[in-house]
Amino acid sequence: MYPELNIGIVGHVDHGKTTLVEGLTGKWVDTFSEEKKRGITIRLGYADFSIYRCKKCGKLGVNKKCIFCFSDCKLERTFSLIDAPGHESLIPIVLTGASLFNAAILVIAANEKCPQPQTKEHLRALEIGKIKNIIIVQNKIDLVSREEAERNYNEIKEFVKGTIAENAPIIPISAQQRVGIEFLLEELLLIKKPDYQEGDFLFLIARSFDVNKPGITPKEMVGGVIGGSVIRGKLKKGEEVIIKPVKIEDKYVEIKTKINKIKRGELEVEEATCGGLVALETSLDPSLAKSDRLVGCIAGTKNLPDTIYKLESTYILFNDYKLKNGDTLLITCRNSRSIGKIVFMNENNLKVELKNPICVDKGNVVSYSKLIEGRWRLIGFGKVI
Repeated sequence: MYPELNIGIVGHVDHGKTTLVEGLTGKWVDTFSEEKKRGITIRLGYADFSIYRCKKCGKLGVNKKCIFCFSDCKLERTFSLIDAPGHESLIPIVLTGASLFNAAILVIAANEKCPQPQTKEHLRALEIGKIKNIIIVQNKIDLVSREEAERNYNEIKEFVKGTIAENAPIIPISAQQRVGIEFLLEELLLIKKPDYQEGDFLFLIARSFDVNKPGITPKEMVGGVIGGSVIRGKLKKGEEVIIKPVKIEDKYVEIKTKINKIKRGELEVEEATCGGLVALETSLDPSLAKSDRLVGCIAGTKNLPDTIYKLESTYILFNDYKLKNGDTLLITCRNSRSIGKIVFMNENNLKVELKNPICVDKGNVVSYSKLIEGRWRLIGFGKVI
């Protein structure tokens, strides 16, 4: 069974997101060398997992054998998980990840006061993305007393009041000790499969790789690999796609390439469809895809969004943030990001000249981040006009 939808895991740094991913998938997604050194997630992490129900005792788990009675289990559903970084300097990556989410798990540690700074910003990112399927995980309950857990629970309820997560279930767990995971699995099974968009194939590129190992022969080499999500239509192996905007030397161009392989997790499939994460092996020179060079690009067959160097959009600002002509912003739209300078604004709209082009359609939601005290802070959002 292929993944039906993408579930993002967000929350403040060190609240246990990556540990929870490992508990669900058996994979530690912090594999980038700098992530290991610093002990935090820096890039988006990806892993698929399935939920199984025991044929004998009916309990849920993530293994084919029941951990309670050791009986065989029946496969219920499969999901793709996206682990977003919690560090304050990495909010742009969270906004990129949110463009791929169909649902989200907001992780809040029970042993810290709620809300923490990135808990606030990540919930705002979910609101901007209109992610309605949200589950709140109250993690690290093994580190607090019952009274402390109840106080933290009440803080969470107060924090989400009036937000998109106001009615979200709150599941107390210990990801480290694997306690309470089955209650989270029950909630995940209740999430409905989205109504995916039909039409011409469109793919958001969130990672790109050169998968060739040193020492292989030219005949063994394969083309660059792009990873991400199909947000519209479907594509068969052997078809061609256009990728844009690709930076080659000092120019941004669109390039055409053939899709040689399509993979979902470890499985090679014949067709890329909406739902879950997909890897596409292309016929591109692998150096073009190396080290995430194609992140922020889109791939599609035809009728792709326009590539723009000037953005005109509405804007709504959070809190007491203010903007003026000449301010520098970080613009995020779906999987694309670019620095831009405000060249015009009035009470409702603004125009931004972009340093790097992005691909957008009219009506796409954009978010605005501003450099404040050396950190990019999410300050508002709007729509492309």
